[in-house]
Amino acid sequence: MSSTEQSSTEHWPVEQSAAQGLVIPQQLRETVRAWEGERGAAWLESLPGLVAGALERWQLTVERVLEPGGQVSLIVYVRRADGAPAVLKLGLPSPESAQEHAALAHWDGRGAVRLLAAAPGQGALLLERLHGEIPLRSLTESRAMLEAAGVLQRLWVAPPPEHPFTLLADHVAGLVEQARARRSLPGAAQALPLVEEALETAAGLLAGQPEQVLLHGDFHHGNVLAADRSPWLAIDPKPLVGERAYDLAWLAQDRLDTLAGGPGPQSAARRRLQRLSDAVEVDRERLRGWTLFRTVEAGLWSLGVGDTGSAELYLEFAAMV
Repeated sequence: MSSTEQSSTEHWPVEQSAAQGLVIPQQLRETVRAWEGERGAAWLESLPGLVAGALERWQLTVERVLEPGGQVSLIVYVRRADGAPAVLKLGLPSPESAQEHAALAHWDGRGAVRLLAAAPGQGALLLERLHGEIPLRSLTESRAMLEAAGVLQRLWVAPPPEHPFTLLADHVAGLVEQARARRSLPGAAQALPLVEEALETAAGLLAGQPEQVLLHGDFHHGNVLAADRSPWLAIDPKPLVGERAYDLAWLAQDRLDTLAGGPGPQSAARRRLQRLSDAVEVDRERLRGWTLFRTVEAGLWSLGVGDTGSAELYLEFAAMV
């Protein structure tokens, strides 16, 4: 589920073969192929079979495939055997999303969409149905930031004993390695001083983490949807265990296009960091450091997949903080 989910008018009768009836949204096809190449294309080919297996496993009736849906996941509105509405999510398998089901189970609906069933080996999740057409991004920025901070504070809980989640230090080590490799990409040369600063800052932050809580990992306005049992609930976690400032840093760079196009963007960026750190009582310098690292890393990743527009925006913001 993503911030761009909208209901399509297409209906897919349950008696029709999944392989015949499945229409994969254009956005999903284009994104997966651009980001994942042959592996992504193979996964797209496997989707009809994965959907058919999930329908049979959980006795589901399809209402519609959502358009444009998620960037790397197929989202289908379904009905359970008792007629209750639900959402079937088939996600492209990745190390980041491998423990999504475990995080949702641990939260058990507190601040996040409720997990109804899971088949992790197939990348299949059965979730409670939220209002996919009403993301937090539909609110004004100031109101959305306030609501987002409240949702995050519900998610930041102690992980279960002997938890399966990746530690932040291990995750960041992988990101650092990838960032170093991407420094030679066309378009990265001018940002090299900023990249070096970000890498050095991340190393310093990891040397003294103040806490170890369960993090969402990919928290932004598009990953928070309106719901019936709570005003707003988070979706699509890429869970980690580490400090809160890391989660908050991704929220800090939300709506970059709006911020960059407004008056005094550098002052606005710094005010945003201060307000967020005050709202959830996170050290501002640690938030600034993680924001620098996460935004630089996102800029380099964008260069790697050929998205130069996003890369420029990320790196511009990183220079502001």
